[in-house]
Order: sequence, then structure tokens, then C-alpha cells
Amino acid sequence: MVLTGALIVILTLFAIAKRYETRMVLCAAGLLMAAIGGNPLGAMTAFEKTMVNSGLVTTICTVMGFSFVMKYTQCDANLVHLLAGGLEKCRIILIPGAILITWILNIALSSTAGTCAAVGAVLIPTMIRSGIHPAMAGACILTACISNPLNPGFPHAIFIANLAQIDTMEVISGYTIPLLIVSTIILITMTIQSILRKEGVNKEHIHQTTHEVNTPVLKINPIKAAIPIIPLIILVLAIPQVAILPKISIPQAMIIGTLLGFIVHRKNPQDITKEFFNGLGNAYGSIIGIIVAAGVFTYGMESIGLTTALIDLMKNSQDLAKYAASIGPAGIAIISGSGDAAALAFNGAVTPHAQVFGMTITDLGSLSTLSGTLGRAMSPVAGGTIICATLAGVNPIDIVKRTAPGLLISLIALLIMFSIH
Repeated sequence: MVLTGALIVILTLFAIAKRYETRMVLCAAGLLMAAIGGNPLGAMTAFEKTMVNSGLVTTICTVMGFSFVMKYTQCDANLVHLLAGGLEKCRIILIPGAILITWILNIALSSTAGTCAAVGAVLIPTMIRSGIHPAMAGACILTACISNPLNPGFPHAIFIANLAQIDTMEVISGYTIPLLIVSTIILITMTIQSILRKEGVNKEHIHQTTHEVNTPVLKINPIKAAIPIIPLIILVLAIPQVAILPKISIPQAMIIGTLLGFIVHRKNPQDITKEFFNGLGNAYGSIIGIIVAAGVFTYGMESIGLTTALIDLMKNSQDLAKYAASIGPAGIAIISGSGDAAALAFNGAVTPHAQVFGMTITDLGSLSTLSGTLGRAMSPVAGGTIICATLAGVNPIDIVKRTAPGLLISLIALLIMFSIH
């Protein structure tokens, strides 16, 4: 049965890479393995239990509801324009500055595709008008979108926290330094590439591209611009290491941010309410749905004996677990354009047994999660890549050629850091 399970898993990953519907593929594979293992009803029970996991559902849904309100009230757009405003005046630091600003905004906006759309629509035209090669401009925005794991509503951090039975902020603080290091590597490598390729600020590019793009104009409201980051500030001030504020949950912080969005917008409260609940529904369908499907897939692997076989194999080599956690999710993310499915499947099946491999649940889960995040930024079929390529007027492959070198170096650095952790 183990060999049959291995074949099903390989076919599952192939189907995900071919961009078949992720939830359908994971559920179908999980049910099939559970049926072969003799307990198809158990897979349905796993589906049911994950659906009502309070730690996952309440946090992820309120974060997405807050995100929808920020978009509707244009608070996120005000924040983007405020931070981007000074860059065009300082062209010498345009590339590292654009990467840094996008990196910061990706924490607040969370969604990679959303960040590429919101930030890219402003910064990519600005960079091109300043003489930066269009493909390099798009690559700078895409490669900076690896910071969303620092958002308290990041689904993988919440998932790992549930596995380890610890606070989500503790998981995030555990991988913050590795993520800062790989982000620094990316910033440096992208800057060096722009110099070696002669794709930085170049007067020859200005005349070729100025007429092709336009930056949207928005009258900046500083108060609105501050709202998207207030929940993040509240959560940081409430962690035990800081303790300036009393302990507050992520859903509570997001609801506070949503209420502030109501106040600063000062109109259409009914529409804002609809947007908040639309965000809740979207989160459940798109994010919780994948987690539920991954739960069914994980149960199927356990039923057919594949999880036990993998653990026994990895017991003999701790390095094998680390390589699987880094190379596997990154590779699937590159092929499929999604860093979620492979990382969630790995974290559900293998990460709970991390101590057997000489690692903690948080370390193994974080390695898998960050690897999937890096892999997605190297994928020519990822939503963020396509958005950046469209805004820059180039082929997605041209974007990936420029993001891949720094991200591959970062992936190696990530593996080294978690190996000596």
C-alpha cells in the first residue's frame, strides 16, 4: 500500500503543478488513499474537524475581512502612494528603495498578488519613467513580495502555531531573523544584477518607455495611510517581549483596524460591512478551503501508511527531512505558481513528527513555509509574476530570469540557517 500511496502523492503533486484545482486534487487524493487504507469515512471526519478549527478560521477570516475593508476605503492605496512618493526624487536609490518599500507593504497587504497589483501599479511606472529596464522594474516588485510571512494573519504561521500549540506571534518571531537575512540577500543581489545588466537608471530607457505607462494619481490622506499598519503595531506592542499593551488576539486587532476604517471613511457603512463579510467568505473559500483539503490529504497519507514510512525513512537521516522541507515546497511552488499546497501538505503530514528528526515543529514548519514563499517568486505562472509582467509590458520569463538568482542563493542560505539553528 505504501508504494501505491507514493504513486498517488506523485500524481497529486503533478496535478497541482499542472494547475488543476488544488482543493479538488488534495481532497480526491486524500479520499482515494483513505479508501485504499480501509477508512474513507475517516477522511470525511478530518474534513469536518478542520472546517471548525477555531484557531485557523477566526484568525484568517478576520485578517481577510480587514484586508477587504482597507481596499474598499483606499487606505491601502494611500499607504502605497505615501511611501512611494519620494522615490522618484531619489533615482540613485530607486531599485533598493522600491524593493524595501514593497517588502514593507507586503507585510501589511499580505497577499502577494494584491501587493504586486497595488504597489506595482504605482512603482513600476515610476521606475520605468526613471530609466530602469521594464523587466528589472517588475522583478524588483515581485522579488520583494516574500515578507508576507511576517503578517500575523499569515495562514502557514497560524497552521504551525496550531501544530506546536503555541502563539502565532511566537512562530513568526522564530523565523523573522532568517527571513530578514534572505531579504537582505535578495536586495543586494537585485542591486548587483541591475548594475551588471546595466538595467538600473539609464537615460536610454526613458525615451523608449515614458509614453507607455502612467502612474495613477491619488490625493494622499495620511490618516488613511496609517490604518493598514495599526493592527500590526498593536500586536507587536502586545507581545510578551514588549508588553506595552495588554495581550490581544489577532482577530481583535483586525476588528479594531476595521472599525478605524469605518471611522476614517465616514460614508457607506453598509457597503463597508458588506466588504468585511465578503472578505470573511473569501478567506474561508480560498484559504481555509486549501487547509481543509490538505487535512484530508494528510489523513489519507496516514491511512495508507505513507506517513509512517516517510518518518521511518527520515529517522535515518535528519538532513533528508530538511532537504525535503526546503527543496520540495520550493520546487512545487516554482512549477505550480503556489507556495501553499505543497507546504501545507508537508506541514500536515511530516512537521508534527519534527522531534523525531532532531528539529522542532516550528523550525521544520517554518523552513517548509519560507521555502514555498521563495519558490513562488521564481514561478513564471504565479499570479504576482503575471501581474508584474503585465504592468511592465514584458514576458513573465524575463521577470523570473532576474528574480531567480537571488532567490536561489536565499534558498541555500535558508537551508544552512535552519541546519545550524
